[in-house]
Parts: sequence; structure tokens; C-alpha cells
Amino acid sequence: MEYGFDINYVFDFIPKLLSTLNITLLIVAGAIGLGLIIGFLVALPRLYNVPVLRNVSMVYVSFFRGTPILIQLFLFYYGLPEILKLVSVDISKVPVIYFVILTFGLNVAAYVSETIRAAVQAVNRGQVEAAYAVGMTGYQAFTRIVLPQAVAIAIPVFANLVIAMLKDTSLAFTLGVMEMTGKAQTLGSLSQHFIETYIALALIYLVMSIALERLMLAAERRLSRHLRRDSNEKNRFFTRKRKRLTLGRLTGELKLDNKEVPRYEA
Repeated sequence: MEYGFDINYVFDFIPKLLSTLNITLLIVAGAIGLGLIIGFLVALPRLYNVPVLRNVSMVYVSFFRGTPILIQLFLFYYGLPEILKLVSVDISKVPVIYFVILTFGLNVAAYVSETIRAAVQAVNRGQVEAAYAVGMTGYQAFTRIVLPQAVAIAIPVFANLVIAMLKDTSLAFTLGVMEMTGKAQTLGSLSQHFIETYIALALIYLVMSIALERLMLAAERRLSRHLRRDSNEKNRFFTRKRKRLTLGRLTGELKLDNKEVPRYEA
């Protein structure tokens, strides 16, 4: 029996793979939501230089950024139940997908914390001092001045993180989670058309990545519109000022303040 390449299988497999899209999106949404919460908490000690917690935060970030996410999946899935058994807590019957979301969420949190820290530090400190000068509290200065600008700065990095997380969900199949990659493996084994299966899977991931990229780009433009407006106004101001300075300097050098400019005719 021959199993040659057949493009029709690509179109047949796409709807079947999309039937498990909800599992993939659940992993992405759960990991990103958990990562945002934990990442914000991890970033605080380094932003405010809390002595002991700052070192703990650095170790946490170094571990999750310096080890492969596949190894982290195995460590949490096989190691966490054994550790909790020491305190008489049995989680052996917890569904695998919760371990996957937890691991991905902790991994995302490490990158989110660094993104938050870099975005907050990128905001000009003088703006915060000006907010204090007009009577704002620390909370008001952060929510009204720092946070909007930091979010606009962090959006491009966050967009890359979400897209990377979408593709990393394919590793959940190693623990037996039947998401899109697991479904593709099953379809390929049953039909013996692996190439067509993975072409269909690649097309789905590509379309989803492009859609997320466009969505994040629209959010970035909306959040940073005030920065573009300020930049345009500043450029117009300096352009007008440069023209006035150029005309005044030229008049002074030619000493034409009280003289009539001669006219020449060709």
C-alpha cells in the first residue's frame, strides 16, 4: 500500500485539528493570565530593591529563563507530587493540563517580570518627580503617569511572548495532553500521511500567529498614540524654531537689520 503525498489530506486534516484548538487556547490563556499576576509580584522586589526578596526574584528569573521549558514540564509533573507527598498532600489525580498551565505560567512570569521592570525603568524619572511636585501620591503617579507609558513600551515584547507561548503549547503533548500537536500525531499515525498532517498544523499556527501579531500591533498603536502626538508636536516646534533662528542669524551676519535688502534682476 502506497502512501504518497496528497494535498487533499491537508484540507481534510485542518477541521479535525481545529477541534482541539480550545485546549491550545486554554493553555495559552491560563499561562498568560497566571504569568501576568506572578510576573508582577516577582518584578516588585527588584523595582523597589527589597533586600532578601530581590535575590529570590533573581534566582527565580534565572532558573526559568536558563532551563528548557520541556525540562520544567517534567520537573513539575513528576517532581511536584513527590514533594507534596512529604506534607501529606496527594495531587496524583489532578488532570495533567493543570500541571501544564502551571509550568507555562511560571515560565511566562519570569519573562513578564523582566519586561515590566525594563518598561517601568524606561519611563523618565522626571515625570514622576513632577507628579509629586503637583501633589500626586505614589499610587496616583504610578497609575496615571508611569503605568500607561510602561504598558505602551512593553506591548511589543509581550506580543512576542504570547506568540512564543502559542507555539510552545505543542510541548504539552509530551505529557499526554491532546492539544493540536497531539491530535496531529494521532492523525498522522492513523493515516500514515505525516507530511500533510504537519503542513495543516503549520498553517493553523501561522494564521493564529499572524492574527495575534496584528491584534497586538493595533493595541500598541492605540496605547502609544499620545507618544506619537507629542513627538509630532515637538518636531513642528523645533522646525519653526530652527527656521526663526536661521533667518535671524542670516540677518545679523549680513547686518541687514536697518538696511534694505538689494534686489537683483536677471
